[in-house]
Amino acid sequence: MAKKPDPSARIADNKKAAFNYFFEERHEAGVVLHGWEVKALREGKVQLTDGYVLIRDGELFLLGCLIQPLRTASTHVNPESARTKKLLLKKNDIQRLIGKVEQKGYTLVPLNLHWKNGFVKCDIALAKGKAEHDKRDTIKDREGKREVERAMKSRNR
Repeated sequence: MAKKPDPSARIADNKKAAFNYFFEERHEAGVVLHGWEVKALREGKVQLTDGYVLIRDGELFLLGCLIQPLRTASTHVNPESARTKKLLLKKNDIQRLIGKVEQKGYTLVPLNLHWKNGFVKCDIALAKGKAEHDKRDTIKDREGKREVERAMKSRNR
């Protein structure tokens, strides 16, 4: 019998998103999955870095999220790793997000997949793209923090 996942465990993170976007709002959405996808998620066979959220007919869909099927998947199932997955969110939240996405420069980006009460949830963010100079500033800040940590570490020895 498969072990139950930690209820608050993260499955996958989209680390590129924080580098490429400024986040305005965050929302937690449910994800519609097939059985083989849930089994693969328990094994951590997912890649979220190229994922994005698309609005189609007033509904949200997760595209570009690759879930690699397990080799032990059933013989009668034909797994498709790049399948479009529907996201579940309250109707008024979806309408508000649609209104903001239609504004210039806003997009919806998946941040992570995680377990919550036995269900797979996806954190999505209303985001605005960073300019090239903002990305350089992010790199500069990260390297500065690293150097300070190294200096403090060597000082404590």
